[in-house]
Amino acid sequence: METKILYKPSYSMANVKLAPGEEIQAESGAMVSMGDGVSIETKMKGGLFKSLARSVLGGESFFMNTFKAPDKGGEVNLSPALPGDMFIVNLNNQSMLVQSGSYVASEMSVNIDTKWGGAKTFFASEGLILLKASGTGTLLLSSYGAIHEVNLDAGEKITVDTGHFVAFDEGIGFNIRRVGGLKSTFFSGEGLVVDITGPGRILIQSRSTDAFLSWLIPKLPKK
Repeated sequence: METKILYKPSYSMANVKLAPGEEIQAESGAMVSMGDGVSIETKMKGGLFKSLARSVLGGESFFMNTFKAPDKGGEVNLSPALPGDMFIVNLNNQSMLVQSGSYVASEMSVNIDTKWGGAKTFFASEGLILLKASGTGTLLLSSYGAIHEVNLDAGEKITVDTGHFVAFDEGIGFNIRRVGGLKSTFFSGEGLVVDITGPGRILIQSRSTDAFLSWLIPKLPKK
């Protein structure tokens, strides 16, 4: 599989070239186009209960699409729903926790599952469940805005707004907390942050859908 990100960073699209008979799994609705002879199969990934967990709790589609190249090989173009960047993660017997909505596609050797985020994430707008991507292979992620990669050394710390998370290495230390008091939570536009402690890698996005909606909704016409 050969993957290339085009049109970075505002309206990115992933161009995936598949070897003969090779497959890639993708989020429902991610396909922009596919080459002649490429077949597509839509199914519940991992069975009914895993699909329900990924959809209801993880914020992803109930169904996933599998694209298979013909004997001559093939090509698929994929993109996310929101304008922004895409990022290629090459997993090598590793696991990453992916924020809801950031998963686009992955090689068949990468397992996509849901993972309990812990009770402390109850107040986060992204919900209780993070997707867990594990195994060896290519993982395609997306963001709202540009993606910024941060590699933390052991003991190094960074604080990130919960609405700007894309993904982070499993096992990295994190703690979710409020900024300021109850008043700032409701009125400041910030409210919740995550304190991250290395070592490990995190991916954050330069824009927040929550912040955009908070700006947009008051401007919509009212009946």
